[in-house]
Amino acid sequence: MTIEHHDLVHEFPALRDRIHELKVGNEHFRKLFDEYHELTNSIEQMETEATAVATHTEEEAKKRRVHLKDELYKMLVA
Repeated sequence: MTIEHHDLVHEFPALRDRIHELKVGNEHFRKLFDEYHELTNSIEQMETEATAVATHTEEEAKKRRVHLKDELYKMLVA
């Protein structure tokens, strides 16, 4: 099974410089960014079945990741 990577640079390649700018200069963005990437790593572990979890748990994690990505995107384009 191929795992799709969801790090922000893959998701928003045109915003690479803005991502870096906010990671360095905005503590709230950095906190959300770190949470997003920790969650993404956790989901990838679930998808590869390296970490066994219930389907519901995986789906809730994916919903949280989408919410975080939306929040981060709003900050990136503001």
